[in-house]
Amino acid sequence: MKTTLSLNKNYEFRRLYSRGKSYASPLVVIYCSKNHGTLNRLGITVGAKVGKAVRRNRVRRRIREIYRLNADRLKTGWDIVVVARAKAAEATYRDIESEFLKAAERLSLIRK
Repeated sequence: MKTTLSLNKNYEFRRLYSRGKSYASPLVVIYCSKNHGTLNRLGITVGAKVGKAVRRNRVRRRIREIYRLNADRLKTGWDIVVVARAKAAEATYRDIESEFLKAAERLSLIRK
């Protein structure tokens, strides 16, 4: 099983927002940039527009699980930030998963 590290520092998120490649869908925005390691690092951002804490945490858990189940399909050595949009709170798990995979494909994060 692959290990995934978390992005925690504000400067790591800002670096991805300013220099990383991005793809926006109605439910999520994904930013990615190559890192100098062999592991992926994941950051998840769910803003207050998504709803109160219970809804934000539910969306965060869904995104984390989507990433976990599809981590073996993703290339390694990338920093990835997933930003949930307000519509993600009403979306189903399958909708978020399909948007995540479509965005990852567009950003060339999926292995061939």
